[in-house]
Amino acid sequence: MGTATETLPFQAETRQLLDIVIHSLYSNKEIFLRELVSNASDALDKLRLSALEQHALLDEDPLLEIELTPDSRARTLTVSDSGIGMTREELVQLIGTIAKSGTRELVEQLKAGSSGEAAATLIGQFGVGFYSAFMVAERVEVVTRKAGADTATRWESAGDGTYTVSEASRFRRGTDVILHLKPVDPESGLADYTSTQVLKALVKKHSDFVGYPIKLKEVKDGVPAWTTLNSMKPIWTQAASEVGDEAYAEFYRHLSHDWQDPLDRLSLRAEGRLEYQALLFLPSKAPFDLFYRDQEYGLQLHVRRVLIMDRCRALLPPFLRFVKGVVDSADLPLNLSREMIQQDRQIGQMRTWLTRKVLDHLAAMLADRRETYLKFWSEFGPVLKEGLAQESEHADRLLKLLLFHSTREAPEPTSLAEYVARMPEGQASLYYVAGESRAVAERSPHLEAFRARGYEVLFFVDPIDEFVAQSVHEFEGRPLVSVARAGVEPGSESERKAAEDARRARETELRPFLAFLEQTLGDTIREARVSSRLTTSPACLVAGEHDLSPGLERLLRQASGKDDEGVTKRILEVNDGHALVAKLRALHAASPEDPSLADAAHLLLGTALLAEGAAPPDPAAFAAKLATLLTRAL
Repeated sequence: MGTATETLPFQAETRQLLDIVIHSLYSNKEIFLRELVSNASDALDKLRLSALEQHALLDEDPLLEIELTPDSRARTLTVSDSGIGMTREELVQLIGTIAKSGTRELVEQLKAGSSGEAAATLIGQFGVGFYSAFMVAERVEVVTRKAGADTATRWESAGDGTYTVSEASRFRRGTDVILHLKPVDPESGLADYTSTQVLKALVKKHSDFVGYPIKLKEVKDGVPAWTTLNSMKPIWTQAASEVGDEAYAEFYRHLSHDWQDPLDRLSLRAEGRLEYQALLFLPSKAPFDLFYRDQEYGLQLHVRRVLIMDRCRALLPPFLRFVKGVVDSADLPLNLSREMIQQDRQIGQMRTWLTRKVLDHLAAMLADRRETYLKFWSEFGPVLKEGLAQESEHADRLLKLLLFHSTREAPEPTSLAEYVARMPEGQASLYYVAGESRAVAERSPHLEAFRARGYEVLFFVDPIDEFVAQSVHEFEGRPLVSVARAGVEPGSESERKAAEDARRARETELRPFLAFLEQTLGDTIREARVSSRLTTSPACLVAGEHDLSPGLERLLRQASGKDDEGVTKRILEVNDGHALVAKLRALHAASPEDPSLADAAHLLLGTALLAEGAAPPDPAAFAAKLATLLTRAL
């Protein structure tokens, strides 16, 4: 066997991460053991998955276990597994680099974290718990042999920016993680991790539910002996009264690599032609990569307690990708492949049932535990809204879960059902206004007539809300209508007809002035008309009945990479009762050739755009015209 040793540098972000882990995590140092045991359990899971197709991987050594070997004299703790193991290339890739999207953002958040708890949270979410070993160890060695391979590899580092890789010897497949421990220091949270009592307590606390035996090497009367520390009984098969909240929380942390407790959990059981059970969790915080296109998600799929797939996307739709948990079926074949999962009718039935159960659970939470639901909504509301744009099967359930802020003076958002219950007599539609933020939406001139009549208007301020508006046409038989569309007026049918007749009469009187605006602004507007919705603003822009909303049009242009093309012309509505419009109209009637009129028309259009949070077509020209007008006025 060759003995050459190669010294390699850590990836830049990995070096920063190691420095943060070693020097910033002042508390909860004991989590290192949970993370290493979790990694060992994952390695055993991967071996079992691989052995479904390559049976020879288990023929040589069918034993699947995790071993803890403390050595108080040498001050070492070795965590061993008989799992899948790693090749030299895998070892370098998985430990020497962080091959995961969002690495730079991760490091920036860790650097900005003000506490060890915040950093531990991010470490858990990103599954880089191996590095937590450096919180308790001065030096870490990894000796690993890939299942089916003849050679082993040694990895070693003191967390100082470099690591060494060399050939090694290991009798069987799997991995040894050898921690050369720091001195015991209770004040800084460093316990004696060679103590069998400490190790027993930590395994019972954090890893009792792991599905493989965790064995501790003890010396009793001078004779080495192995003691199994964990119960290994799958937690989802036990009654809730036998488990307890803390055990569920630990299982969730083991499953999700999240440091925080879950917000809520669901224990489900389906019986009948297809029998299966599930234990699902709702996280407290949204993961960093929730909106990444290549984010890995899905539930663990077990068949008769044998792990078949670690992340089975087919069990829940993408808009529930934040849900973590386990599904165990007694009716699926053990050799179920990824291709079969995508086509299997039973998987489709499970997906429908699980989706309904999760949505029904959220509905019950909204009704009975509103504070908890508000916490959930603040983290995952935009993801839930995606479901309305993705599929119609669960649209009715999803609609009842949506929350929006509105013109109602209340700090909490409202549901559509609550909005309908407050609708005044004669209101037939649900009204909303879209904007880039709540502050912009609240100041929209489109709200003026609705506020004057006491009509509540919902704020659609998430980018996904534009797609929700396109997908949702009604709620409980009442249409969902944007107040920024032409012809949308508050009031009953007869009131709207009377207002339209009065508007048309005034429009006839103002036709010469409106024609001037259309001629002057013809490149940017479709037409000019008198408004019956404005009470205090001089003008606003409204979309035609079948036009895309400006927000949705902007999103689609950005997605296509053609941000400056295809802008739909809108209708300019002017408030003929506003002093500015009255003076412009009088000036036009007296001196239709006055050159300042054209500048004033462009400024009128610009103010309408600014009022809805958009920029004028030519900001520089707008600023120049405004400066000229102010100079004349002063």
